[in-house]
Amino acid sequence: MFFGLNKFLKIILPKRLFYRALIIVAAPTIILQIIITIVFYDSIWIKANKNITRSLVSQLKTIQEVYLNNKDNLEFFTDSYKNNFNFEIDINQNVFPNTSGERKFSPMDRSLRRELKSAFGNNKYWFSTSKFKNAVEIKIKLDNEVIEFLVPKEMISASSVRLFVLWTTVPSIALILIALIFLKNQTRPLVKLAKAAERFGKGNYINDFRPSGAAEIRKAAYEFDRMAKRINRHLNQRSEMLSGISHDLRTPLTRLKLQLAMIKEKSISEKMSRDIDEMEKMLNDYLQFAKTQAQEETARVDLSKILSEIEKDLNSEKLNLEILANAMLNGRYSALKRCFENVIQNGLIYGENVFVNMQTGSNRVVITVEDDGPGIPEDQFKNVFKPFFRLDKSRSLNKSGVGLGMAIVEDIINSHGGNVQLGKSKYKGLMVKISLPF
Repeated sequence: MFFGLNKFLKIILPKRLFYRALIIVAAPTIILQIIITIVFYDSIWIKANKNITRSLVSQLKTIQEVYLNNKDNLEFFTDSYKNNFNFEIDINQNVFPNTSGERKFSPMDRSLRRELKSAFGNNKYWFSTSKFKNAVEIKIKLDNEVIEFLVPKEMISASSVRLFVLWTTVPSIALILIALIFLKNQTRPLVKLAKAAERFGKGNYINDFRPSGAAEIRKAAYEFDRMAKRINRHLNQRSEMLSGISHDLRTPLTRLKLQLAMIKEKSISEKMSRDIDEMEKMLNDYLQFAKTQAQEETARVDLSKILSEIEKDLNSEKLNLEILANAMLNGRYSALKRCFENVIQNGLIYGENVFVNMQTGSNRVVITVEDDGPGIPEDQFKNVFKPFFRLDKSRSLNKSGVGLGMAIVEDIINSHGGNVQLGKSKYKGLMVKISLPF
């Protein structure tokens, strides 16, 4: 039972901290306001209206009885009520109205109708509280005459109710507005921290982040900033170390190439040259994998432009590019270009034709790269993204590199908040589906 209630509350309650905190602050104020209003309306206002309405109807009943007992002093009688009670009284033989002039959902009309019915009976009275702004018109039916009264509205309804509603609602609204301001100031640092973490998770460098807010939030933001700087420092040290290794290894590789060129036995020199070329290619792939987190500023990039440039650079008739819409997103231009180049080049190596399709949705862009090659077994889809993993069946080793291409692709796409999926192509080869958020 409680589990179901808890699940229901999770569904209907807002997900953001700001609105949850607002409910915590505003809900007690609103509930207290409703309780006070109900108590006042039921215990004070209704009873006060009932008493003053009953008093007014009693005066009207008294006027009727006095008039029926003594019609000689009518002028003195009406003048006295006009001067002392501000009543307008007129006795005539006009036609008594057949249609009701009361309002169905008005508490004032309901209270007046109840008292008039009790004092004069059914079909012996008529009244209207809306015909005049500050007065109520009441008609009492006699045998051959009609007594018409015009009485001040204050004698039926307590005028202080509006002031009471005003004084109870205005402070509540003011308190809720003040709570909104304070809650906004308290949740803004959390939103900034979440956005900074999101940007850092996508590979962006956070240089403009400043801790702010309450002590606990400031402490968390400060520790996040220190962690981000440590990770950036580690990545920079790794890139610098690999750059140094690259420089140191290229020099002996170049010397080996020169020495091989002077060997007279060409069969031996050719084999060793192939080994050296493979070592150099492996070294370049290692460096490329390590530099996927290189310091590159995030900017607005056009994916259609990147794919068009790749098509122009490769200049292959086997590549078929289909761009159905333009897509602009925040990303690192060189990293994304390297990612798509790796996928497309793999398709060109292992297939006769490569088909690239780009479509956009409500908030994501999907790029599909398909080839008609031998494909990859489904049980090896996950292994393909592991660094240094190479297939030895459907894709031969003499064509592949060191097994870092798809690892680089996944690393770049994940750092941009996207995902990569492999599947079977409709051309009987491999399908690589890349999804990126706008």
